[in-house]
Amino acid sequence: MADALLTFTDRGIHCPRADVYIDPWRPVDRALITHGHADHARDGMGRYLATEAAAPVMRHRLGDIVLETVPYGKTVEIGGVAFSFHPAGHVPGSAQIRVAHRGEVWVVSGDYKVAPDGFSEPFEPVRCHAFITECTFGLPVFRWEDQARVAADLNAWWRRCAGEGRAAILGAYALGKAQRVLSMLDPAIGPILTHGAVENTNKVLRAQGLTLPDTIRVTPETRGADHPGALVVAPPAALGTPWARRFGPASSGFASGWMAMRGVRRRRGADRGFVLSDHADWAGLNAAIAETGAERIFVTHGYTAIFRRWLAEQGYDAAIVETAYEGESLDTDTEAGPDAESPA
Repeated sequence: MADALLTFTDRGIHCPRADVYIDPWRPVDRALITHGHADHARDGMGRYLATEAAAPVMRHRLGDIVLETVPYGKTVEIGGVAFSFHPAGHVPGSAQIRVAHRGEVWVVSGDYKVAPDGFSEPFEPVRCHAFITECTFGLPVFRWEDQARVAADLNAWWRRCAGEGRAAILGAYALGKAQRVLSMLDPAIGPILTHGAVENTNKVLRAQGLTLPDTIRVTPETRGADHPGALVVAPPAALGTPWARRFGPASSGFASGWMAMRGVRRRRGADRGFVLSDHADWAGLNAAIAETGAERIFVTHGYTAIFRRWLAEQGYDAAIVETAYEGESLDTDTEAGPDAESPA
């Protein structure tokens, strides 16, 4: 791997020829960032490069950073190496990063999903020789339902809760998942309330021109009796806490790809589980890899051992890469960022 276009280090994915890192998890001088979730865009880098659409959230999360931006598809040359960012379909602004030098092409997927959600920039396959891919949901059991069906189930649950005089409290990551859920709701059912972490992100994305329904920020003074029939969107860590109990009688739900596994909903203590993920499912992972045309596949976070073995059986030169990425965590709000558990 010493002469490879990309190498794997204890700081992150490194391009030695350009001396840049992609989604590093330790401080480096120059970092190329696939998207703004906390496990991929970390504090402490000297300089950052990301898509124009990812920049506002990164500045919101990381503060006064040195950040350059690039539109999708535009090539930036660094140290004789060509870099370009291509839609990953994960969350608004998310990208796969293409790295090319003297006819050799590698692609780093970051996090991605292949099914359009009507909110994020749709995934675009990128041809390459080597593909570094996540496999958060790299098991055959993970097969996503049609989004329209999930939206119908979600709104039916909310409507039923409103009719019974209960609030509906839905756990969803503050960046990406929460806004995707909001775009699926029927505002005619009742008011939509949001946790402070969700509403902070809503404000950033609305300023970018993304359309969301009207929402009401939850404050320390907010009580459920003031908003009968409400649906409340909050980071998963807020479920079952004193913050949630302010809404009185309520039903709790959880929107996650993990809801496809039996027992997970009960483990989370939720009344309803909605199978909805911003990551590719089993079929999506396999389709994305096939469309790259790559023969060498490196699998990062997820079911790496199982998925690597499967890829090898399909004839790929597949290997596992250890990283600090977490994907869609079941027990934490890592994807939401550091303000996910803010009390308001």
